[in-house]
Amino acid sequence: MLDNLALFLTIVEKGGLSAAGRELGLSPATVSERLAAMERHYGVALLTRTTRSISLTEEGRLLVEEGRRLLADADDLQRRIQFGSQEITGPIRLSAPVDLGTTRLVPLLDQFIDMHPGITIDLNLTDGYVDLVTQGLDFALRYGTLADSSLRTISLGQNPRIVCASPDYLRRRGVPRHPEELLQHDCLVMRFGENPARSWEFTVDGAPYRVLVAGPRITNNGLLVRQWCLQGLGLCFKSRWDVQDDLARGTLVEVLASFSAIPSRLQLVYPLSRNQPRRVRALMNTIATRLGDEDSQS
Repeated sequence: MLDNLALFLTIVEKGGLSAAGRELGLSPATVSERLAAMERHYGVALLTRTTRSISLTEEGRLLVEEGRRLLADADDLQRRIQFGSQEITGPIRLSAPVDLGTTRLVPLLDQFIDMHPGITIDLNLTDGYVDLVTQGLDFALRYGTLADSSLRTISLGQNPRIVCASPDYLRRRGVPRHPEELLQHDCLVMRFGENPARSWEFTVDGAPYRVLVAGPRITNNGLLVRQWCLQGLGLCFKSRWDVQDDLARGTLVEVLASFSAIPSRLQLVYPLSRNQPRRVRALMNTIATRLGDEDSQS
């Protein structure tokens, strides 16, 4: 049953029976037979299949959520028996925003692996939405308000956001003195899903003040926004954490500092029903401590 459960989770991760078979070295017929055996065992359909795609039924989604925990527990038990209960070993899968992940998280992960050589890290860097359950992720770092109530959260504090530009851009185009002057500037716009984040929010005279910015460059990659900004191609609206090294070096300059941008929050999120293995809890605690300390010092 554990082998079949692992196969089912691979089908979900890879998006199809054939892809799962190639991943595991199984024929399509074998994969189909083992999936059918699981559905007979549970007495329900786990997947809805068409010629082009698969989707989870409600029962299948429940099996994904609980199945990952069962496999993690089984793996954790085996490792504890083999290596002792104090050993932190095994895989950890997580997701994070591209810029934050590259500049702040990756060095922390490197140190964690050095401390626990038995750990393997599978890091998904993306600025878009990721379904933790179907992607088999243990947890994720996310900015902003959490819309999915099926996830638990650990707050890492406020995420101060600033507007900044390169000294070269400011020499050529001038320094904006009020948020409304952003309308006369090239603004580097992030896109989340299909929607460009053109609304930049500030505080003016104690009240929220929103500006709908525009510019010739839009991307779904926060690291590229920062690179464009460093190249002098426009103003960007970024987490201070993402650009604090650039500010310290003088390669980027903060503007509109007196109109404090409304901050968002940085959070660790993880599935509500999941009993996290010790290795996952250890990394989550490390991230919460380290990034929480950075927030208190910013």
